[in-house]
Formats: sequence, structure tokens, C-alpha cells
Amino acid sequence: MRKFVSDKSCRKLLHRSFQNLTQHLHLQHHHHQHKGPLSSVSQSRFLSSSYSSMAPIPSSNPSAPPVTLDNINPKVLKCEYAVRGEIVTLAQRLQQELQVKPGSLPFDEILYCNIGNPQSLGQQPITFFREVLALCDHPAILDKSETQGLFSADAIERAWQILDQIPGRATGAYSHSQGIKGLRDTIAAGIEARDGFPADPNDIFLTDGASPAVHMMMQLLIRSEKDGILCPIPQYPLYSASIDLHGGTLVPYYLNEATGWGLEVSSLKKQLEAAKSQGITVRALVVINPGNPTGQVLGEENQREIVEFCRKEGLVLLADEVYQENVYVPEKTFHSFKKVSRSMGYGEADICLVSFQSVSKGYYGECGKRGGYMEISGFSPEVREQIYKVSSVNLCSNISGQILASLVMSPPKVGDESYDSYCGEKEGILSSLARRAKTLEDALNKLEGVSCNKAEGAMYLFPRIELPQKAIKAAEAVNSAPDAFYCRRLLNETGIVVVPGSGFGQVPGTWHFRCTILPQEDKIPAVVSRLTDFHKLFMDEFRD
Repeated sequence: MRKFVSDKSCRKLLHRSFQNLTQHLHLQHHHHQHKGPLSSVSQSRFLSSSYSSMAPIPSSNPSAPPVTLDNINPKVLKCEYAVRGEIVTLAQRLQQELQVKPGSLPFDEILYCNIGNPQSLGQQPITFFREVLALCDHPAILDKSETQGLFSADAIERAWQILDQIPGRATGAYSHSQGIKGLRDTIAAGIEARDGFPADPNDIFLTDGASPAVHMMMQLLIRSEKDGILCPIPQYPLYSASIDLHGGTLVPYYLNEATGWGLEVSSLKKQLEAAKSQGITVRALVVINPGNPTGQVLGEENQREIVEFCRKEGLVLLADEVYQENVYVPEKTFHSFKKVSRSMGYGEADICLVSFQSVSKGYYGECGKRGGYMEISGFSPEVREQIYKVSSVNLCSNISGQILASLVMSPPKVGDESYDSYCGEKEGILSSLARRAKTLEDALNKLEGVSCNKAEGAMYLFPRIELPQKAIKAAEAVNSAPDAFYCRRLLNETGIVVVPGSGFGQVPGTWHFRCTILPQEDKIPAVVSRLTDFHKLFMDEFRD
């Protein structure tokens, strides 16, 4: 239940604050008179503990700006996010140049293959989802006769259901800090239908996409640089960035490229022991399934091994499952880690598990709506209260994202007016993604010195590229990682934007890049032909 501070309590709080300030100033005066210790100053929470540190620091250069790279938080300087890094900045600059001077570059458009942002590349939203959102945001039209002809009957019915769950039917108002209770009920029912095991709406925290939920858990788990988080390499750079920002240590475990980016528990054990020997307390294990940037889908037996490892070692299992709808090969099926752990007989008392889901991926691709959630299990009531407290600092996630999260977990069902069109849209998007993945995979494997594992799921390919020594030396001469050098040249000569593998982590001495499968199908031939022609010329230029 959301807690509010009464007027009376607020006045008491302000009174205590004023008393602390008065006491602090009195002690300061006493200290200057008697040069005695200020033993009770630390008792004031509001000003006294930091008063002296807040005093202006004299600058040797009065004209110097107050904020520079030398005095900002070093954790900010340390963190990196390659998906929107240097290559993308260059792409945006080239796009502006094309707009100002058409024909000035050797290509006529920028092809963004750097980020999982489907609708920016032409993917259409699911009609039912958008109808419900529109009706919820403008409920006045629900009573108009024209609405019956413009919107499907089940979208109108769902909008009424959702609005009845929102206090005041106001999508512009704050909600409960975990999210609207009725929407969490719907999501819990969807999780239960997916997994076959009960789900509790009180375990669900609705967030602005999955990223804030990841940050929230890092904030909870990391106390200092002596706390470590086991992360896959390659990894989605949200994890390395959030660990850096919260002052922890990333403990890497390498996925096995030779076995289709397999996750081997022996590697987890080895890295855990290595971290312990360096005085690092490993708090959690991050698993991304389906994989980003690697596109693999874990087998259920492998997942059981991972659950058992976390249980035995007392690690929190952080399961990034935002690509659960994106599986493209018939021999693989997505299984949530919660389902796997429950099927092994493990419950709340056996393992701490956090599952992340987002409306940005799957077949829906609603990145800009910023909807998602985390489901937590295995945490004590006292720790849950602290998670709620951190969540409440942000008040609540946006209501449109909350509504979308509930729709994603409870789409139209058989017999609903929108069911056939919904299924057609969903299948059309997912089958097209599978075809695009296969086309790009085949094209990459035909390139000299390039090998690419099968894209079993997610939205990316992560090919390995064997670069000539001359290219590596040319990269070193301009102080660049060799794969970044390749990607920059690719962009400048073709307009294709991909992300260097060095931004995700990779086995030392190997080079990769991440390429999305998201350009629309009619653009894929252009991506293939431009990339093929560029690669041949590049290899010829730098051939040893």
C-alpha cells in the first residue's frame, strides 16, 4: 500500500529539521569559542553531517567552469554505452549532411542496424494495442456513437476494464509506485498462463522499460567495488554501464562462440572462484535469454544447471527475458527461469530470482512507450520493503507503458473480434524477422574471413571477423579498436550503422560487430549488397 505523510507528520518533520539546524549553528558557535570537539554534530541528518563539505572550494582559476571532466563523478566517466556511442554520433552527423547537401556522400540514406528500435525502421505497431491506448488516453470518445465503427469491440471493452482500474480514470495521474494493481493482476495472470505456475501481482514492479528495473537491482545489490556481478561476455552494455555507475565490479564469464554462444556452468564456477580469490563478493548472475548481442536461445537442461548453480552459491539470478517472443528456430523454445526453477521444485525459500520483461522487443517493438516490469521472488519482506522504497523514489512508471505491459501479457483471445487481425500482425512480424535473420546470416557467412552463428532468437547477429594485420595496425595508428575502425569505415563508405564488438566485450584477440535484423525486408538486399561490396574492397586494401 502506498504510504502518505500527513500534514501533522510533515509539520513535525520540519520542526525537527529546524531544531537540528539550530543545534548545529549553536554548536558551531560554541566550537569557535572553546575549540572543543563537535561530538553531537553528526546527530543531525539534514545539514550538519555535510555542512563543512558543502562550503565553496576556492578555485585557482576564477574563470574556470564549475563542472569539468576533472571534477564530475568518476563513475560516470568510467561507464560506456556503445549502442549509442561514437559510431552512432558519426551516423547522425552524416544524416544531417545528407539533408543539407543531398548527393554529397557515396550513399543516399543511413541504414541504422545498431539498435533494437523496430518502429524507427518501419515496423508497424499492433493495432489492438494502439486502439486500447488511444481509448484509455481519451476516454471521452468511448461514449460517442462513431467510436463503435472506428474501434474493435474488444478494444473498447478492454479500455473500459482498464479505466475502471485507474483511480479517477486518469492516465495522466500518478499510480501506485509498483504500478496499477489491476494491471499487475493481468500481468500476473499472463505469467501464470505462460509458465503453468502461480504468479503474485505483489511480486511485480512496473517500470519504464526493463532498464530502470536493472538499475534498481544493481542499486540494491552493490555496496562497493568489492561486490561483483557475473555477466556474460559478450553482454548488453546496459549491465556493464549500470555496474560502473553503482560502483561495483563486473565479473565476466565468456560465452562459447564455438558451440553457438553456449553458456557453460564450468566457466561460471571458474570465474566465481577467481573473483573470490581477489576479495570480490559475487552477489548475482546475469543471464540474457534469448541472447543479446549473440542471439542464442538456452536449452531447458542448461537453464536447470544455471538455477542449481545460483541456488548452491547463494546468488541472485537476474534473468533478462525481454526477447522471449523472438525465437526463430523450431528446435528451440523459450522457457522462463521462473518456470524452470519451479519445475525443479524450488520455491521462494530456495532461490532469489528477478525476471525482466519489456514492451520494447518481441513482435510489439514499442520502445518509445517505455513499458516493462520485473517480477521478484525469494526476497524477504524486509528486503521487498526496501525495493518498494527505491521504486517509490521515482513515484511511478508512465501509465501508457503500464497499460502496454498488461496488453502484451494478455493479448486478444480466440473469439475476440481482434483475434484474427492480431494473430496475422504478430505472425507477419515474427516470420519476417526470421527471414531477415537467415538472409543476413547467409550473406555474412559468405564474406571472406567472417563467420556468423545462427540467429536462434532476439534481434541481432554478432559475426566474427578476421581482420588482416595491416588493418589492425592502421587502427592502432589512429588509436582505435580494430573492429571500431572497420565499423567506422563501413559507415563512411556505405551508410550502414553497426556496433563494434568491443562495445559488448569479446575474447581478447577476436573482433566482432553487432548488426540488427530490423531494417524492413525491402531494405535487406541493399544492406547485403553494400556490405558485401565494402568488405571485398576493405580486405583487398589491407590484405597482408
